[in-house]
Amino acid sequence: MNATIVIYGSSTGTCEAIAEKIASKLGCEALNVQDLTADVVNANQNLILGTSTWGAGELQDDWYDGLKTLQGADLSGKTIALFGCGDSASYSDNFVGGIGELYNGIKDSGAKFIGAVETDGYTFDDSEAVIDGKFIGLPLDDINEDDKTDTRIEAWIADITPNM
Repeated sequence: MNATIVIYGSSTGTCEAIAEKIASKLGCEALNVQDLTADVVNANQNLILGTSTWGAGELQDDWYDGLKTLQGADLSGKTIALFGCGDSASYSDNFVGGIGELYNGIKDSGAKFIGAVETDGYTFDDSEAVIDGKFIGLPLDDINEDDKTDTRIEAWIADITPNM
């Protein structure tokens, strides 16, 4: 596997814990997006990006500066996988919208995106993270469906690892 890093933005610690779990399974580092630099981007071929979702489907606050760092870097030829946390019961109309915001900010970067997930098995009304009938990354609802989190992470890692 090429150099890989998990970069996360977390306000309550949930996305951080998930990022650390994913990084542990991949044998790489988890980095808070507050510490993201162009050098980190340049040093890694695979970027696993995670965000929680706030308000009406917005990115976690620290990601706004992180997104600017990514937009200023050369992402062409890199492989990116996205994951995000959301609340499908209370925010069913914008479930994991932060993933969609992150994707929309870098979709034209020349990077290869992997890790799309079928919407089957998720209960929600709408999501900016659904593109062509699939989530653009791994959606996790650790509030209402925490019993499914580990299984979903395992399946997603098995899906993305051959492409890294």
